[in-house]
Amino acid sequence: MKSAALKQKALQQREAGQRASAGRKWPAAIAAFERALALDPDDAQSWLFLAHAQVHSGNNAGALIAAERAFALDHTNVLICRLLADIHTSGGRYAQAISVYEALDPASPRDHDFWAEYGNVLWLARRNREAVDALMESLEQRIDSAIVHHRLGLAFRDLGMSGESTECFRTAIALDQGRIRTAALSLVLYDSRNACDWSKLEEDTTALLAALDTADDSNGSLLSPFALIALDTTPAQQRRIGELRSRSITRDLKPFSPPPIGTARRPGRIRVGYLSADFSQHATSQLIVEFLEQRDSTRFETFLYSHSIADGSALQQRVRAACEHFVDVNDLGNLTVAERMRSDELDIVIDLKGHTRDSRFELLAYRPATVQAAWLGYPASTGAHFIDYMIGDPIVLPLEHAPNYSEQIAQLPLNYQPNDRHRPLPDPTPRSELGLPEDAIVLCCFNQTYKISPFMLDVWTAILQAAPNTVLWILAWDRHVLVNLRREFDARGVAAERVIFAPKAPPARHLARLRAADLFLDTWPCNAHTTASEALWCGVPVLTVPGETFASRVAASLVTACGLPDLACKDAEAYANLAVALASEPQILQGVRAHLEQMRMELPLFDSGRFTREFEALLLRMHERAQAGLPPAPLPAELAPT
Repeated sequence: MKSAALKQKALQQREAGQRASAGRKWPAAIAAFERALALDPDDAQSWLFLAHAQVHSGNNAGALIAAERAFALDHTNVLICRLLADIHTSGGRYAQAISVYEALDPASPRDHDFWAEYGNVLWLARRNREAVDALMESLEQRIDSAIVHHRLGLAFRDLGMSGESTECFRTAIALDQGRIRTAALSLVLYDSRNACDWSKLEEDTTALLAALDTADDSNGSLLSPFALIALDTTPAQQRRIGELRSRSITRDLKPFSPPPIGTARRPGRIRVGYLSADFSQHATSQLIVEFLEQRDSTRFETFLYSHSIADGSALQQRVRAACEHFVDVNDLGNLTVAERMRSDELDIVIDLKGHTRDSRFELLAYRPATVQAAWLGYPASTGAHFIDYMIGDPIVLPLEHAPNYSEQIAQLPLNYQPNDRHRPLPDPTPRSELGLPEDAIVLCCFNQTYKISPFMLDVWTAILQAAPNTVLWILAWDRHVLVNLRREFDARGVAAERVIFAPKAPPARHLARLRAADLFLDTWPCNAHTTASEALWCGVPVLTVPGETFASRVAASLVTACGLPDLACKDAEAYANLAVALASEPQILQGVRAHLEQMRMELPLFDSGRFTREFEALLLRMHERAQAGLPPAPLPAELAPT
């Protein structure tokens, strides 16, 4: 009888907690559920309700404990399963979330929502094929779910299946006129361009720009700033989308209180932190690794805050070994990471991601460091009020472009992009092994295909027609690119044998085959970045046209840093004319190639020691200004002492 009475009292407290929850009185709800559990600690429902209330009160640690207890008591309850998995997912613990879904009793019903959330966390964990299967199960139960079509598109795009992802995003757009449609607009445009499917290019571009014009802080986070980089958009549009997204994703983050006035800085070296998901076998690490190795460790103490995958690559090991501190923050929430940065007493923190996939740059809104800068990863303004400086050089980031940036411009004197002189330089792969003609001038473009447009194909067609001794060598990202580009070239009257497609290849093999090319034809408004420096490293000149945006000026910066500024042409006509001229005068082209081959280690682009000195001198200027109590201001290029 006593047990029954206790259970009745526990039920009354549970009902009181539910009433408080309905009124969103979370502290009262938590107190009532805790009283219920003190009377009946084996009530899975009360643990579930407590976990729910803790989530809404912002106590994720308490919510996790309560949800785990609930699931331990009842493995058949789908709601408990989903809540516990959601708590793990929100904390970035995707493997644990998947384990929870897999631990649900096999006899428990799995509805549309279960499969939708399970598929989403599988995608977040990069288990894309399994994600596709789970999301297909969800659609079998509800075929008209826009969010599931959207998520299915994300899984397909990560599998390199751009045609399939495009169709999923188009379906999501057709099914929804609200937030999901807005989110899918950027992705359908990016993925259709990646597949070189231009059948709705104008329509998709118009829809995306119209969404940008009407977006506000309530839905700005749904638009992808990166999608605008390869479009003919203005710097003002790129800044606006950056500002919208930055405000949207940081709306609820409150900056830390500044140190009390008069607080002295801790003595010792300048502490610099770098935040990135790319401290692995990634282009960013390929660029920065020797710069990190060359740094002056007597003046600078370096922290890497990594939310990268642990791929065990030699490159990842080099990056980690180059710095005093490597902090794995994969399993830490944004606030915890910011608190760790604050406790490390950083003088400067540099974000290497911006508005790109897997970025967590929004945690810098907590203001964990005295000076905060953006560099290398995202070639446009972040639009973030909490980023003080954008690091560039006089070509990619002229001072007169300041109105296009929310950040202050900080210029390196020669080039903004570091490089690794220890990267492989293998012997050229014989053309016969690559399917290339021995007696032709090989024009190549190994840019990702989303950077290619109908306009670029028109320009390349004109070059091929005016220089009959040439072939064009293009990277084919998937089967859709092969089909679509062959059709596009055929429609322009270019014979099939004049265009040769290359598959993706590992870095060393790619560099070896790249040396078989004669001239790299760049794209705009989004240039080759790491791809251009790879070509120049391999002795292949890069022809480009700079525009008004950062992304359209990168290759001009790189060729200028190689002593070849004339390869940055004023317009498309000059670009085509120079390409034809070089193809028609092989001796001149060979002379340009010889310059790159013979001067490789002396060119500013590949002088890692000099770059490091220039970069550290710029960091010192930022630091000294902050220490003097001065706000961030433009930092024009200054040559550091040799």
